[in-house]
Amino acid sequence: MRPLALVLLILAVILGVGSAQAKGESGLARLNLDQSRLELQGRDRGRPRPIDLTLSLSQPVPYRVMLIDGPPRLVVDFQEVDFAGTRTTDLPGADAMPGLRWGPFRPGWSRLVLDLGSTYALSTASMDATRAQGGALIRIRLDPVAAKDFRPRSGAAFSALWDLPQPAEVPPIAGRGARGDGARKLTVTLDPGHGGFDPGAQADGATEAVLTLVFARQLAEKLTRAGAEVTLTRRKDSFVPLEQRMTLARTSGADIFISIHADALPEADRLLGARGATIYLWDEKADDRAARELAMRHDRADLLAGIDLRGIDDQVATVMMDMARTDTQPRARKLAEAMAQRMGDNGIGMHKRPVQGAAFSVLKSPDFPSVLLELGFLTDPLDRANLTDPAWRTRAADAAAAAIMKWARDDAAAAALLRR
Repeated sequence: MRPLALVLLILAVILGVGSAQAKGESGLARLNLDQSRLELQGRDRGRPRPIDLTLSLSQPVPYRVMLIDGPPRLVVDFQEVDFAGTRTTDLPGADAMPGLRWGPFRPGWSRLVLDLGSTYALSTASMDATRAQGGALIRIRLDPVAAKDFRPRSGAAFSALWDLPQPAEVPPIAGRGARGDGARKLTVTLDPGHGGFDPGAQADGATEAVLTLVFARQLAEKLTRAGAEVTLTRRKDSFVPLEQRMTLARTSGADIFISIHADALPEADRLLGARGATIYLWDEKADDRAARELAMRHDRADLLAGIDLRGIDDQVATVMMDMARTDTQPRARKLAEAMAQRMGDNGIGMHKRPVQGAAFSVLKSPDFPSVLLELGFLTDPLDRANLTDPAWRTRAADAAAAAIMKWARDDAAAAALLRR
């Protein structure tokens, strides 16, 4: 079957709104989980299988469907569905996919994002608005295709159509990316992971987006008291694309970038010892299974982060970025090792491999040292107890702040030696 166009803009006549408002009820559509489901068709032979997504709504709404990459995802926008009170884990079949999230996207719109784990084509997307009592049924069918046949939306046209950020053109900032000499304040950008319609990992009532924001605020206070200047990529429970997070770091003149997470892993990986805090560095060749799982969960942005390389050949761009990392990557490793050492010494339980490499896009930028602090795993009971304990978070923030400031002093001293 020849695939349909990958972007569908479907405007439906909204039925039943007037009668609902006459009764004083919300005019927004609601999701009926009892009649919604996500199904993988055929037998599991270790290969991607066709996906059928059925969403039962209380009333028809305008909606649009698209596939995007990095990693492959299905995105469905609604105008508008109220997802309040519904959990993605309650959708039948959701546990068969790498990830699913939904919630408010921007004023007047809601969004559903389904991580696919492989490349697909959109075969059908339809709404049945003839059901009793003014309801509607959205049916979406995805069929697996080879990577060469995957046709995601991308580029400036995609950004303009779907209100997503275009690659940033950031003016140079004096001293940005240069090694400090100790004469000026250290500038740190803290990046609390996830947020908004993307809550991140969830377990026993705790959500990654909330916990990382709470910890980032604590760490920011510690660093500020120690004499650093600190910016946060988000200060509330809001969605910030990866590309915008890196732009915020650059425009603030960041000397270092620290992304903060508290994730989850499948049971098989938990049995292998996925417990304790870990600091990650950029490594596109990392082949650890747990690291790959986490990279898929973290990299939910609309565009890959990184310096603006539009118009530059991919091979040349790779060489440029590798050259820039000859300075920033060793410094990032020293920062990661300093944090791991100080946190361990301060009684913070660390992973058996406290410093690791992973291909997290948020670490991809080569123009300043970047690390990702994985505070622990919400899927581990001990880690979850620590993450939700204010006293533990205070100790972790104290240790991380002390390590960062010591690293800055050592880095400035090393820079002075290089200049001689």
